[in-house]
Amino acid sequence: MVIQFFKYFIFLVSFQSLIFSDYNSQIENCVHIEHFIDREIYHSGENLYLTFEVNIDDGFYIYSTDPVKSLSPTYVDVLDSIYFSQIGIMHEPEPLRKFDENLKQYVSFHNNNLELIQDFKLTDNLKPGKYKVNFTLVYLACDPKMCIPKWDDFDFTFNIEPGDKRIEFDNKLIVEYSDFDNDVNNEVSDQLEDQISKGFLSFIFFSFGMGLLALLTPCVFPMIPITVSYFTKEGEKENTSPFFSAALYAIGIVVIFTSLGLILSFTLGASGAGDLASNPWVNIFIALLFIYLAFSLFGFYEIQTPSLFRQFSANQEGKGGVVGILFMSLTFTLTSFTCTVAFVGALLAAASQGAYFWPIVGMLSFSCAFASPFFLLALFPQYLSKLPRSGGWLNSIKVVMGFLELAAAFKFISNADLVWNWGIFDRSLVLFIWALIFFLIGLYISGYVKMPYEGQVKKVSRIRILYSFIFILMGFYLCTGLFDRKVHGLIESYLPPPIEEHWIDNIDDALEESNMHDKPIFIDFTGYTCTNCRWMEINIFEDNEVKKIFENFILTKLYTDGKEELHKKNRRLEIDRFGTAALPFYVVLSKDDKLISTFPGMDTNKENFINFLKKSLINNE
Repeated sequence: MVIQFFKYFIFLVSFQSLIFSDYNSQIENCVHIEHFIDREIYHSGENLYLTFEVNIDDGFYIYSTDPVKSLSPTYVDVLDSIYFSQIGIMHEPEPLRKFDENLKQYVSFHNNNLELIQDFKLTDNLKPGKYKVNFTLVYLACDPKMCIPKWDDFDFTFNIEPGDKRIEFDNKLIVEYSDFDNDVNNEVSDQLEDQISKGFLSFIFFSFGMGLLALLTPCVFPMIPITVSYFTKEGEKENTSPFFSAALYAIGIVVIFTSLGLILSFTLGASGAGDLASNPWVNIFIALLFIYLAFSLFGFYEIQTPSLFRQFSANQEGKGGVVGILFMSLTFTLTSFTCTVAFVGALLAAASQGAYFWPIVGMLSFSCAFASPFFLLALFPQYLSKLPRSGGWLNSIKVVMGFLELAAAFKFISNADLVWNWGIFDRSLVLFIWALIFFLIGLYISGYVKMPYEGQVKKVSRIRILYSFIFILMGFYLCTGLFDRKVHGLIESYLPPPIEEHWIDNIDDALEESNMHDKPIFIDFTGYTCTNCRWMEINIFEDNEVKKIFENFILTKLYTDGKEELHKKNRRLEIDRFGTAALPFYVVLSKDDKLISTFPGMDTNKENFINFLKKSLINNE
């Protein structure tokens, strides 16, 4: 009996060893590598580029060469390093990214055929002759279950001939190979991983800084007059605390911005918050809210808190104020989500893929910076309202703010028009309405237009005449845009976009055109309701130098916030392939659908965008 059991045991062990040996052999030989140097003859001090052609079997992968992106980066270990004064980074095409549930972080890897390029700087004063270099390529060969370390030994021989370093030849190589993956590293998602790797405090400071930068985008500007006008009205109430109201507004923005964004990402995906903000019904609701607030500022009625809320507390005004202020925080959040900046897009994409801790920390830090100036904008008008003898000039400010709220309302009505494709509130009509509103502001300040509670203006001061002239002049300026002339780029960014016939709206058609004309594809991930997108398209895309470079691309504009199936496809493409829900977001693809580079979001520096386009063309060659 014992002998029989022992035989079975030996058989099972041998069988498992055989299976494991076969499996180990598969993963051991899953990566096939060939290597070569870029030329035969070098002069001392020049650059040498060692290229690896890597072929990976199906079902296996290796990690990225970037130590920031990779748990165990692929790298070259040079034994004969005396021949090189500098060993640069190993360049790689963009790695794939995924969230590893076991490691609880993103990993970057390659699972197909690719080229890796190692950059060497030859030592000065190398004597003429042949030099043999021994080196090891170190990497992990992995499948979904396990990884094994690999040390593949190679060598190459290079020839040094007499002569000075060839600057022009080296410069050509530097242009072609240097910063091969810088465009990829420019993605905010890579910055996100980089900051996470630096620690908790570094990530908080980075997130806060990104929130401050987001305040410079046009998306937040409409909420400035809305905030000032609402809290000017709030300050007129008795027994209210300006500091409490302003703090509640800011805290409401932080909590609602963070919780709403993450909850929608967990439930609806990375674009959930953007989808809600671009929803035409939400935009109509915001527009009606602004119109309602505007006519309250005009003095047609007082905003009363619904009795349902007044019953919650004996202090009716205080309770009603809390509800109203939090409602304004929600409006602010919905307005800002129409243009999700790149950093927030990366956080929401991470949340949609199962990450929790870092997206929550990032969103809280970002929204704290985002809300901080609006705390001050909510605080000061309330104190101004409580100043003695503030009634006359403050009433005029409220009416002017009411007119500006009306102008903002038509921005959101035009958003709904674009998504529903009405074709009514187009650029010309919205621009005409804005011009009319500015004329009315000018006439009101000069005393020719008055509100129901106001008497006749007996004397118009010089200050009133000056402001009246400025607003009327602004109205005439807006009218110039009705005659085939563009107005200032910031104003144009709030207007409905013009129809652009030379842009393709479908990625499949773009790939077909790319192969037909042998040009790379430039993709503009944009939105109907995205103000930052309009700003880039008006101020950067229309620049003469940019338009000239655009001639080398197949131009593709993919809207992600519409209701048609095509828009949903575009949204999935941006999130699934590029790991972000940000708008705007720019991508360059080769004619065989390989990623060349990306440019994350709005950038007011034209030269940065031009350099991105030029490098994309170089890397496509």
